[in-house]
Amino acid sequence: MPRPLLATIHIAALRHNLARARQAAPDAQAWAVVKANAYGHGIERVFEGLRGADGFALLDLSEAERVRALGWRGPILLLEGAFEARDLELCSRLHLWHTVHCDEQIDMLALHKTHEPHRVFLKMNSGMNRLGFSPQRYRSAWTRLNALPQVDEISLITHFSDADGPKGIAAQMALFEEATRDLPGERSVSNSAATLRHAHDAAVKADWIRPGIAVYGSAPDFPEHTAAHWGLQPAMSLNAKIIAVQHIEVGDSVGYGSSFVADKPQRIGVVACGYADGYPRICPTGTPVLVDGVRGRTVGRVSMDMLTVDLTNLPYAGVGSTVTLWGKASEGTVLSIDEVAQAAGTVGYELMCALAQRVPVVVED
Repeated sequence: MPRPLLATIHIAALRHNLARARQAAPDAQAWAVVKANAYGHGIERVFEGLRGADGFALLDLSEAERVRALGWRGPILLLEGAFEARDLELCSRLHLWHTVHCDEQIDMLALHKTHEPHRVFLKMNSGMNRLGFSPQRYRSAWTRLNALPQVDEISLITHFSDADGPKGIAAQMALFEEATRDLPGERSVSNSAATLRHAHDAAVKADWIRPGIAVYGSAPDFPEHTAAHWGLQPAMSLNAKIIAVQHIEVGDSVGYGSSFVADKPQRIGVVACGYADGYPRICPTGTPVLVDGVRGRTVGRVSMDMLTVDLTNLPYAGVGSTVTLWGKASEGTVLSIDEVAQAAGTVGYELMCALAQRVPVVVED
């Protein structure tokens, strides 16, 4: 039989989470962000759950081709735009909208020969300091783009650096508003955190929202707020079986480095999942799990192919019991991926994207 480890993608949860983002910004159109292979969930797997979006936003031309191959005829936005001049040919052929964030991309467009002018999203660097024109140079970039016959419509976009925290977005939004004052074109400013926390504010309203991590059921501002607080459901569950049980005594250790030493007799379950499957090696003793739907904890170090959980207070658990590493248990209980990520000192994004290719994946509605 195959190794008892399975990831499940929940289509109904994707639909629900997208609807929740729309509810937060009811007057805006919604991009479903599917970069990084839909945050590790798989573009082809999530498509049915997200086809109710107004468009798909991503990074790679190959991913854009995959979305078109699924039959999507609506907007697709390249969030980082073209990387070299020949990318614009594929943008034309696939009818892609693309971001323009630097002079070099404007130069590419100026030299590009096309029968159909391009829809572009001109990006402002309002404080993130990754991509985009400074507020002082934004209008001149817009003027240059607007003069090109290769450009049809210019939309306006920025990205908030602190939408998930106490600093907030007011200062960046003010810069964006000032630099874009009186410029025509649709606007897009809100990622997941800004959508859930700030999109209700009239000052932040825009034509497009860009929900990413929230669509996949992770809270963009955890631990201040949980996914349940925002009404989000996990779109991915990772479940494995217990394949062995060890009985240990006081002073016995578990796993590499003997990092866990028992202070009482304990039952230890060995689970068919390890860091080669994408579960973080750095997760310490005490990382939460669900064993047959009941909350438990890991003990000792995570190995390449296995990890261990404490069954001492779970007398009915044993070989064959299901351990939920994150997501939904069959009993209906939920373990947020954010909790597991917090134990590992990271964020839910990383766990989703790190799911290994060797892990079997099924899709359910």
